[in-house]
Amino acid sequence: MSGVFVGVGLDSVDVPRFARILARRPKLATRLFTDHERSYADGLANPTPSLAARFAVKEATMKALGVGLGAFGWDDVEVERLPGGAPLLVVRGRAAELAATQGVGRWHVSITHTDTTASAVVVAVS
Repeated sequence: MSGVFVGVGLDSVDVPRFARILARRPKLATRLFTDHERSYADGLANPTPSLAARFAVKEATMKALGVGLGAFGWDDVEVERLPGGAPLLVVRGRAAELAATQGVGRWHVSITHTDTTASAVVVAVS
């Protein structure tokens, strides 16, 4: 990884708890995830672990930038997939502005999930 390290974020989500929250508040998924993220997850047998992992990415991105909840909108951070399946972090809006202010030019992201836990690591590099 070339470039100067700017920040790192790590987040984990309890998948069953996340599923209960989404079941109680069905419109929450629309607020937290982009159309693309929801569409991808909807194509899976069980979308919840994937959505939980993407939520972890969004929170890990906030941590990598050294900001808290509310610093940017949930849809300012999106997880796409490269042709081989690797995750690609896309930032826009206020998240992109904060990243630019800190000199972030590249992102590295790693996501993993089981039926019970979803985790993500985000590294911001200049």
